[in-house]
Amino acid sequence: MTGRPKLKVRLGWVLAALLLVAGTLSADDELLRPFKYAAGTEDIPEDCEGNLELSQEGIGFRHLGGVVSIPFASITRMEYRSDISPKISRLKVKWTIRPAYSIPFFRTKQHRFFAVAYRVDSAHHVLVLRVRPGVMRPYLAEIDLKANRRVEVENLEDY
Repeated sequence: MTGRPKLKVRLGWVLAALLLVAGTLSADDELLRPFKYAAGTEDIPEDCEGNLELSQEGIGFRHLGGVVSIPFASITRMEYRSDISPKISRLKVKWTIRPAYSIPFFRTKQHRFFAVAYRVDSAHHVLVLRVRPGVMRPYLAEIDLKANRRVEVENLEDY
């Protein structure tokens, strides 16, 4: 009879360890694909996760369905803000997913939006990605260097 309580304690510890590992794996999943498609003109499902890839020629958003490549020469505007700016949301483009409007009091500081407006064959296109500030900071510096142009960043006190 003394073996049963020890077995329950061991099973409890094993279960706790499994829960801890599962929580760690889900947190690591966000680190593997930290960018989410929020809005734009591309044929990508909403909240599709992926990575931002920078090359000497342009920006690429690699997701499970493929890659959206944007040459630096075709980019007309780049922004990183807590919401989608009116300059981006009012563009006359064929949106596949329209930008969601947020009420200023209820904006989240957890995620911000990286928006890129660009032209392909004289037609405007937009790519809006949701990303956390800590993930985006190194990309901003690298984009400034490689694109030879600045990303317009909203002035925030905690940024």
